[in-house]
Amino acid sequence: MKKDYYEILGIDKSADAAAIKKAYRKKAIEYHPDKNPGDKEAEEKFKLAAEAYEVLGDPDKRAKYDQYGHAAFEGGAGGFGGGGMNMEDIFSQFGDIFGGAFGGGFSGFGGFGGGRTARLKGSNLRIKVKLTLEEIAAGVEKKIKVKRKKQADGVSYKSCSQCNGTGHITKISNTILGRMQTSAPCPTCKGSGQILNHKPAGADSEGMVFAEEVVSIKIPAGVTDGIQLKVSGKGNEAPGANSIPGDLIVVIEETEHATLKREGENIHYDLYISFAEAALGGSKEIDTLTGKVRIKLEEGIQSGKILRLKGKGLPSIQRYGNGDFLIHVNVWTPKKLNKEQKAFFEKMKEDPNFQPDPQKDDKSFFEKVKEMFA
Repeated sequence: MKKDYYEILGIDKSADAAAIKKAYRKKAIEYHPDKNPGDKEAEEKFKLAAEAYEVLGDPDKRAKYDQYGHAAFEGGAGGFGGGGMNMEDIFSQFGDIFGGAFGGGFSGFGGFGGGRTARLKGSNLRIKVKLTLEEIAAGVEKKIKVKRKKQADGVSYKSCSQCNGTGHITKISNTILGRMQTSAPCPTCKGSGQILNHKPAGADSEGMVFAEEVVSIKIPAGVTDGIQLKVSGKGNEAPGANSIPGDLIVVIEETEHATLKREGENIHYDLYISFAEAALGGSKEIDTLTGKVRIKLEEGIQSGKILRLKGKGLPSIQRYGNGDFLIHVNVWTPKKLNKEQKAFFEKMKEDPNFQPDPQKDDKSFFEKVKEMFA
C-alpha cells in the first residue's frame, strides 16, 4: 500500500499551500542526490517527496486525493502519481523551489541553475470513457484508440544557433546603477536549446505528425461519474530530442442502468410483487452486479419494505469495503379485475384480516427514508 502523501511531507491535512511548499523544500534538500551520492534509499525518498508535492501542491489534484486517495490517480503507469518519477522531470518542474541551496546547479542533471535549458513538455489530451455499473463494480481494462501528436519517423534536431544550445539569451545593458545582466528563454527554440534539423515528408514545421495509437487504461473498481484518471506520457509529444510527452486525462462517464440506481457505493432496486405474493410470501431471484441471488419474502410483507443485501453494492474506491444492495418492495395493485376477482375482493373488503392495522414497529415511509440515508 502506498504511503500517505501528507505523511511523506510530514504535514497534517489542514496545511496551506505555503506550508506544503516549505515542507517539500525541506525534504527535497534533505534527500537531494548531491547530499546523498549513491544512496538509493535517499533517492527514493527524494522521488516520493516530489510525487507528494506534485499532488498536494495542486489544489485540484489535492481535492481529488483528499476524496479518493491514491485511487484518484490510478489508471496508467509512470509519471507523477503513478510511482514512476524521473529525476530530470523533478528538476525540470520543481528546480526553482531549491533556490540557491546547491549553488544554483544540480550535479549530473545538466546544471538546473538560473539559466537552464527547458525540457519541452507536450500538451495533455482528454478523453471520456463510458462505463456500465457492472464494469465499475469489477474494475476494467479498456483499450482506447487515441489520436496524438508524435515526432515523425526520421526527424532530427540540432543545437539552436541563436542561443548556442543554452536555451536562454543573455543581455547586458548600461543603467544608472551600472551594467545589468538579464537572462530570458530563447524565442527561437522556446528555451529547449534545439531547433529542427531534418523534417521528414508529411511533418509540420516542428517535425510533428498526428498518429493513432491504442492505449491500455486500467480503471480501478468503484470509480464515480466525472472522476479523472491520468495515463502518464500518453498525451501529445513535443519537439526536441530531450522533450517529454504530455499526459492522457481520462474522464469517467457512468452510463445509466436499466433497473438499478446508484447512490454512492449503495445500489437501489425496485422489486414489484403481486397481492398474492405479498400475502403468501415466497422467494424471488434478483440480478445483482455480481450475479443472481435468491431472496425470501415473508408472509404479509408490506409495500415499502426495504431488504438489505449487505456488501452486494459497489466497492469503495478508497478500498473501505463494499456498499449494500437495497431492494425496495412494491406491492403491485392490478388495474383491471374480472368478475370473479371483483367478487372475491368485495367479499374480503370488510374482513378484519384485510383492514389496515399498522403496528408500532411498522415504520412510515418517511422513517424508512430517514433510516436509509442514515
